[in-house]
Amino acid sequence: MPAPSNRSEKLDIRITPEAKQLLQQAAKERHTSISQFVLESALNSASAVLAERSRFMLDAGQWEAFMEALDSPPRRHARMERLLNEPTCLD
Repeated sequence: MPAPSNRSEKLDIRITPEAKQLLQQAAKERHTSISQFVLESALNSASAVLAERSRFMLDAGQWEAFMEALDSPPRRHARMERLLNEPTCLD
């Protein structure tokens, strides 16, 4: 989390009075400001979304299948070989 002195960007959002009240109550429970509560919540959510794209969980059987696929030799694809061997407009 960046230090307050490093914060130079601003993010404005419009919310309903009910949403604001809910955020105020949650921030009060955490003994923090609404801004800090929203920022921490949004950053946690963003980290979780991005982690889903970089980490995945496998059971033992799935792990074995994954490792077998990685260790197996690549399959030949005639169309791909032709594509990569044909002259292009850049040649």
